[in-house]
Amino acid sequence: MSNDTIFGKIIRREIPAAIVYEDEDVLGFRDIAPQAPVHVLFIPKNEVIPTLDDLQPAQAHLIGKLALAAAGYARREGFAQDGYRIVMNCREDAGQTVFHIHMHLLAGAPLGHFGAA
Repeated sequence: MSNDTIFGKIIRREIPAAIVYEDEDVLGFRDIAPQAPVHVLFIPKNEVIPTLDDLQPAQAHLIGKLALAAAGYARREGFAQDGYRIVMNCREDAGQTVFHIHMHLLAGAPLGHFGAA
């Protein structure tokens, strides 16, 4: 499946990005419109999955890889102790604008309460 999204172009290094994390399966880079002092996107490099709703059971491990990459980055950068948030949006009404699954990591300031928990 072709990946003509902006994320596909970043993976192929066709457009620049401030890459902060990379391994065999995951790429992490700073969001160009940050919603917090630290706002990093983590994306799968080798599979094109438009939305979380399109994820198949055999691909579930990718979500774990994204979460582990985000948590490792938070620890390495020293803000895990204070706290951070990871978010995945699914489709337009939830705020998804690039249709290549991705996880947002937000940190660097109090983010306020979210939900009832």
